[in-house]
Amino acid sequence: FSSHRAALSFFSRFSLLLLDLEEYYFEQHTAYHVSGGSKKERKIRGSFKVCSRSIIFDPEDLAEPILKVCFNGAKKITFELEVWNKTEDVVQTLLQVCGCFTIAANLQSRLARSSFDKNCFQSVAEKPHMECAVEMVMPLVSNPGHVCITDENLYFQPLNGYPEHVIQIKLHRVRRIYKRRHGLRPLGLEVFCTENDFCSDIYLKFYNTADRDEIYYYIATFLENHVTEHTAESYMLQWQRGHLSNYQYLLHLNNLADRSCNDLSQYPVFPWVVADYSSAQLDMTNAASFRDLSKPVGALNKERLDRLLARYRGMPEPRFLYGSHYSSPGYVLFYLVRVAPEHMLCLQNGRYDHADRMFNSVGETWKNCLEGATDFKELIPEFYGHDSSFLENRLSLDLGQKQNGNLVDGVVLPPWASDAGDFLQKHKAALESQYVSEHLHEWIDLVFGFKQRGSEAVAAQNVFHPLTYEGGIDCDSIEDTDQRIAMLTQILEFGQTPKQLFTSPHPQRITPRFQNITRSPSINSPASDMSPASPTEDSSFEDLTEESRKLAWTNIGIRSRPFNYSTLKMFSKELKDFQRSMSFSNMALSSCLMLADGKTVVCSSWDNNVYFYSVPYGRRQDTLMGHDDAVSDMCWFDDRLYTASWDSTVKVWQCASDSLSSHKRSQFELLAELEHDAGVNTVALNPAGTLLVSGCKDGTVTIWDTGSYGALQQVHCHDGTIHHASFSPDSRHVLSVGADSCMKVIDVQTGMVMSSVKAEEEQRCFCWDGSSVLCGGQSGDLVLWDLLSNTVTQRIPAHSGAVTAMWMSELCTTVITGGEDRQMILWKLQS
Repeated sequence: FSSHRAALSFFSRFSLLLLDLEEYYFEQHTAYHVSGGSKKERKIRGSFKVCSRSIIFDPEDLAEPILKVCFNGAKKITFELEVWNKTEDVVQTLLQVCGCFTIAANLQSRLARSSFDKNCFQSVAEKPHMECAVEMVMPLVSNPGHVCITDENLYFQPLNGYPEHVIQIKLHRVRRIYKRRHGLRPLGLEVFCTENDFCSDIYLKFYNTADRDEIYYYIATFLENHVTEHTAESYMLQWQRGHLSNYQYLLHLNNLADRSCNDLSQYPVFPWVVADYSSAQLDMTNAASFRDLSKPVGALNKERLDRLLARYRGMPEPRFLYGSHYSSPGYVLFYLVRVAPEHMLCLQNGRYDHADRMFNSVGETWKNCLEGATDFKELIPEFYGHDSSFLENRLSLDLGQKQNGNLVDGVVLPPWASDAGDFLQKHKAALESQYVSEHLHEWIDLVFGFKQRGSEAVAAQNVFHPLTYEGGIDCDSIEDTDQRIAMLTQILEFGQTPKQLFTSPHPQRITPRFQNITRSPSINSPASDMSPASPTEDSSFEDLTEESRKLAWTNIGIRSRPFNYSTLKMFSKELKDFQRSMSFSNMALSSCLMLADGKTVVCSSWDNNVYFYSVPYGRRQDTLMGHDDAVSDMCWFDDRLYTASWDSTVKVWQCASDSLSSHKRSQFELLAELEHDAGVNTVALNPAGTLLVSGCKDGTVTIWDTGSYGALQQVHCHDGTIHHASFSPDSRHVLSVGADSCMKVIDVQTGMVMSSVKAEEEQRCFCWDGSSVLCGGQSGDLVLWDLLSNTVTQRIPAHSGAVTAMWMSELCTTVITGGEDRQMILWKLQS
């Protein structure tokens, strides 16, 4: 290892020596290692580092070896500090370190005795918001210190002063932030200052979730002019329509599933897509050139799968099909050994793996994944990127000699690749090919979706060891500290299954339909990547249509007009024309409402936010970042905002309507959080504001008391998603419609289903007066139902796509409908 130290950074060299996951580096001093007798005394200058379990001496001369002296097996080694008056301080530090019963106690003691040095602020005018103890997470190294956030900057000051005395990130440069699981606990926060989804600027691990969330939401208030956090469903829609490449989409899903290049146990995972590594040419028009993406790697070879299934059937609970995971620190470093040798040396106790087991050939690795008894690994993003250094031995590392006498050097590439760069170019083209685009959703079902766990995973031969799943092992319930650390270490080394992002089958990409759409490339995206058009551009205003219908319902004559799904647009009923538009984000707006003063419009969005828009001033007044998933619906009563979300909650906020323009988060006070078992799709209040009804994706209707925030009734009445639910004018009943094409009337007092009607098609929205219901259907028609006789009294052609939204005036004289045909139509009721 000594011969390669010059090629490695300090933290790269240092991580090699921190072989324990709980080893921390506290401080360093310039010192001399004294060896030899009194006559032949030899002094070697270097860095003397105090750690939680050992002392490390890193010589300046790269030809000299690094010394590590563990406290539990120390022998006499002499060091002299260059600054003599520091000797007493170092001795006291060593006594404190050795005197602590546990590493955690030692670390917390040191953190408690120190604080962030506010002399490091860039400006005397900065106002600190909060400070707390954290650890900066890097591959195989966690560096403890203090984080401090002000109104201008995020600072991290490590206890040991490395890699810098203070790391500073300007808040206005932050582009994205993500909450992370770290060690299967919700303690991580990753901050990105670039549009590159792969590598972050800093990854912090907090000691409690509340501190993490406080800093997350504070930073989020600075993001509204730059970027909005997306959901898996929103990225899915963009990918389906061709707005995201397969590579971009997989990076986004990995990000949302807590995968990070700073955490080797949760490194981003990508699929093998090519199955032909022997032909002279890679034929991307031949399906045989590609891997079957509907099966996990372990199920691709039928003979091997039969042997695994036989063992599985005879195994006691908890049973698992595969004894190793498809992504683990060992597999990641297997691929990256040529660019991160120090990490491999750390995992292998200072040695490389046997030369014949190294990453020698792409084709041989694929073959072993098909035939090996315990090898089920997938790939990493580097295989579809632009940097080929992980395939080449640019550091001239001595990686050993194979049994055939050949030295391990660069990776042997398939015949169809002329060099490493050509391999990556063709490999990425395969990822973006027609075949993979049509089948990638099947692999997503296995890794991020509904086939990841449970009975669907069993049916798909996709069952891994319980250690790899969140909730599979509860480390916090293990009282013995050493056993808990040992179990956590085992989990981290074994690899972790990504967070489940989808619970229903992932839709297929609709490539042909959207390939010819003209889009403006994003400023920060390569021209070759397909990016959505800028939300501020709108060419749809030129194509206007006149509508005229002479039925029981008649169009009032205003021109209907296509609208952008992420833009708020305002029309004048009197002038019968478009007035203005406002884009809040590049995500869909799910609902909007006008406050009683007529001056403020509130919009909810799939980007997890609620936006407040001033009608008189024509600009956004404020943003409420209140949920961890898309905000699906909302309602307002008496300065209280009720927001429903796919994160399985309804939140109640106290909002001072007369101070919405103050631009302060503090004005939104969270009064209650109503928990559900599934994502909430719809929410509505009764006329008096005393009752709330919510409808979920699992078909459950819940009625709540808005005074106590307690659940009064919970009724599972639909098979599938509930689209819309609402109270009758007298608050005695609730009507709901769902994906099962049923309409259900529920008695509020008893919770009984009073009436159930099966419609000919799925109903998406409705207005009702307690006895008659005007519904908007999947076909685009408006259907008038008489609930007393359960019959359709009238059907009115309306939209060319599903009717998704409907509003009726209090006097029941005017109706507005919106549909998937991007049209909004105003109707007048004739007597």
